[in-house]
Amino acid sequence: MWFITLPTTLLLFSFFIRDLLRIEWTVAFITLLLLSFLFQCCYTVLISKAYTYGDISLVYPIMRGTGTLFIPFFSAVFFQEYLSVPGWLGILCIVCGVFAISGIFGSLRNKKGMIHPLALRYAFAVGVCITGYTLVDKQIVQQMSPFGLLEISNLACLMVTSWFVREKAKLWREWKINWKPILLGAVLSPGSYLLFLFAMTVAPLASIVPIREVSTVFGTLLGVFLLKEGHRSWRLVMSSVITIGIISLAVWG
Repeated sequence: MWFITLPTTLLLFSFFIRDLLRIEWTVAFITLLLLSFLFQCCYTVLISKAYTYGDISLVYPIMRGTGTLFIPFFSAVFFQEYLSVPGWLGILCIVCGVFAISGIFGSLRNKKGMIHPLALRYAFAVGVCITGYTLVDKQIVQQMSPFGLLEISNLACLMVTSWFVREKAKLWREWKINWKPILLGAVLSPGSYLLFLFAMTVAPLASIVPIREVSTVFGTLLGVFLLKEGHRSWRLVMSSVITIGIISLAVWG
């Protein structure tokens, strides 16, 4: 994660400084910046904990599903973004499908047949962090460019991960073993949230957050057809439910 974050941090630092010189500084805006930074720091720590205790097929859908469940409600309260009845039905399909794919309802289990309780707690905590920084960033991006705002996320991740990469020998060994995934992640990881920040500037948060869960569908399809994961029929059916929810939200939401 340190290697993945470093290139974008260096690349976007000039945008970050430019935005800081242009924005109108108020106590409220400083508070939002600090909250975004804090949520991103907690996210970086908690996501590693979640993956320590649970399989990615379990914790990832729970993380994303928690945000999908909470954000539309808070968007209505803070931003007056209201969904139609088909929109809420679409969110219901997305949330149910996402959590069902994770196996939290008991249909799926890991190799030992058990789900570690800490995996669920950390995954839910990550979902809360996602909800927090998404709501805060929606307000920040009104005054700050997506490039500058992304730098807050980068700096938070870099600060937290720097604590774990103090031993240089391990750092360079990681690069030698995984340099290809690191380079790919250095593009895809910041690029995905950057595109989402641009989407925030042109579309209601209540609708784009659930649509973002199309990543769960793609991940499920890759797991079924590329990694040959089990429970194929169940995963494909739930992916269809999520897709129906996304279409309903995008067209009638």
